Amino acid sequence: MIRRAVLLLLASLVLCAGAGQAQAARYRYWSFWDRDGDHWVYATQGPSAARPSDGDVQGFRFAVSEDSGEAARPRGAADFKTICAATPARDGKKRVALLLDFGTRTDAPSGETPPPARTACAQVSPDATTAEALAVVAKPLRYDMNAFLCAISGYPEKGCGEQVAKQQKPTAEKENTSEHGPSLSLVAGIAVVALLGAAAIWQVRRRA
Repeated sequence: MIRRAVLLLLASLVLCAGAGQAQAARYRYWSFWDRDGDHWVYATQGPSAARPSDGDVQGFRFAVSEDSGEAARPRGAADFKTICAATPARDGKKRVALLLDFGTRTDAPSGETPPPARTACAQVSPDATTAEALAVVAKPLRYDMNAFLCAISGYPEKGCGEQVAKQQKPTAEKENTSEHGPSLSLVAGIAVVALLGAAAIWQVRRRA
């Protein structure tokens, strides 16, 4: 009886371990980034709240992502001097370099084709937000009722942060996760199995 319980518990642990790596909800949306030196950092504020300084570089990337840690970064060169070379400085204005990456065909909504990535230099008032800078160079913009950015330069034509069908994470990602060792719940479960196994052995010896 005890042996059967051990086997059932072990089987359930195997199933739980598989479920831990399981499916994750993913969403199709525009992510917002700040350029820090030579790399992108996920923005801590939305474009309607962020107020970039003169000379800042910011990026937007349309993609299917699970969360900010997994979000795809903007692609392409992102240098302020290059992007704003043809926009001379003006008194009472600031310049913000923007990189707009419309993503890949894989991430595009059904029936839509992403435009090629492009850069733009927005010259706006010193207190302007990123959303205001974006409106100068990338109309039309589309927002939802919660001021969530849905479309840049009219792309995509419809949809806004919709959930994409759940799917397994890539095998490589699973392997990377396993490098950090088994989960606490799995370790605890194995310990329980070991105790039950010891109890079964003890009973057998006692009967003998």
